[in-house]
Amino acid sequence: MKKEKVIEVIEAMPQDFELDALFEKLVIVEKLEAAEQQVAEGKVVYHSEAKKRADAWKK
Repeated sequence: MKKEKVIEVIEAMPQDFELDALFEKLVIVEKLEAAEQQVAEGKVVYHSEAKKRADAWKK
């Protein structure tokens, strides 16, 4: 995560906030950025494929 993103998250927080809330928000942002990167790299499993895999596991 880049410093600019952390600053952006902090600036979006209310004037008074708990440190835990900031950490939670940063973790969410980090996970979303990682997910966006995976999509950009084509590392995704579409719903139809996931359903096929789940059906295969049930057997």
